[in-house]
Amino acid sequence: MKKKSGFTMVELLVAIAITMVALAAAVLAFRDSTRANANVTQNADMSDNMRAGLNLIVQDLIQTGTGIPTGGISIPNTINAAGCNVGGRVNRPPASLNLVFQGPNAANVGCNVILPAIEPGNGLGPTVTSPDGTSGPATDVTTIMYADNTLLVKKAINGAACPNGSIAPNGLTITFDINCVVIGGAGIPVNSGDLLMIYNANQPNGILQTVTSVAGETLSFAAGDAFNLNGRTTTETNGTIRQLQNLTGGVPNGTYPPTTATRVWMITYFLFVPPTDTAHPQLMREVNFNAPQPVAETLENLQFAYNFADGTVPAPSNQFTVPATDNENQIRSVNVYMGARSTSRAALSKDYTRSNLATQVALRSMAYFNTYK
Repeated sequence: MKKKSGFTMVELLVAIAITMVALAAAVLAFRDSTRANANVTQNADMSDNMRAGLNLIVQDLIQTGTGIPTGGISIPNTINAAGCNVGGRVNRPPASLNLVFQGPNAANVGCNVILPAIEPGNGLGPTVTSPDGTSGPATDVTTIMYADNTLLVKKAINGAACPNGSIAPNGLTITFDINCVVIGGAGIPVNSGDLLMIYNANQPNGILQTVTSVAGETLSFAAGDAFNLNGRTTTETNGTIRQLQNLTGGVPNGTYPPTTATRVWMITYFLFVPPTDTAHPQLMREVNFNAPQPVAETLENLQFAYNFADGTVPAPSNQFTVPATDNENQIRSVNVYMGARSTSRAALSKDYTRSNLATQVALRSMAYFNTYK
């Protein structure tokens, strides 16, 4: 009888074993490649988050001081014999931090009577603790200002150029000449909460007021605004709309010379830890006191340091606060540091991946200083 061809049991077992080893190697290789791809994706997402946030910060810092007087904007105040503001403080966003002035008079925050184009906020942000227990320093806040070059720039409110524009004697309303300024023109409306810098020959450095309502070409400035700029007492004439008025016998008489208004953006950057998602802190961008918007997430650190031009050699650099002998108007560049964490742990190491970005931004619209002379 002829033998039938086939495999013995031993051959079958050997073949199955070889196949299983090959499959195991393929599965392990696939798992490792999947984990590597996940790590690469997480690192790319982390880098994208930081770059997106840093790009916005840089764009705003570059514009810092545009259209703002070199010495800053006068704050409505009542001055005592020591030169300090004893009236209500001006608020700056974010409201949750009650961000106040950090300059040389930080011990007496009411002493500041000028609103500068950039305001350091060292350590005023939250301290971020990661899910693995890693905790960094208190994060920083920075607030900057620049003029809106699309609205109301170089437009007279009254006078020969725009005779139908007017300011109420009590300063509570401004009506624009529709032939000069169309509120909401070019698709850029004026909204409640916007800031207007108003200036004329009597107050060339300007004053700042908060729009509380808009009706046609008339803007109102009622008391009780979020910035605490409007509705100051009648004795607080330094920096209010009354300071723009002509004088009779040294007293404001309710009339105004030709006056110009420019919208100003006040922009604040800070970190926020959502109470319902503490593992993913967010970088927030807040315009005036409008609702802050997240522009990046899973950031752990945000630090700002400032370089000054005060005539000394070497000039103060990498300062987290304003030196006692300087002021915010002498800041010429800002060093930005941002640290981020991956959204989840790495599959192999079981640890979070971390990275950071740092850059220096020259404040182009602040007073020029030649650092190379």
